Amino acid sequence: MPHGISCALTGLWHDANGDWNTAHRVIQAGNSEEDAWVHAYLHRKEGDIDNAHYWYRRCNRQPAIESLENEWTTIAIALLEKDTDARST
Repeated sequence: MPHGISCALTGLWHDANGDWNTAHRVIQAGNSEEDAWVHAYLHRKEGDIDNAHYWYRRCNRQPAIESLENEWTTIAIALLEKDTDARST
């Protein structure tokens, strides 16, 4: 895993590598809206919809209705774009 990436990207990385528990543990340490978005996704993936909805509210987003795969990709692209923008300034 690359060093210096955000908590949210780290959580997504662990999820993509089949380690939901580590992804969840990592994301619990975060406190940004992006972290809450990944947290919502993880609980949706887990099937804990009530908890997912709580985290969607925390990140000011509507609960996702797209496939989990599409949501993961949407989150990853948004986070990578933000990370790239932050590094270029």
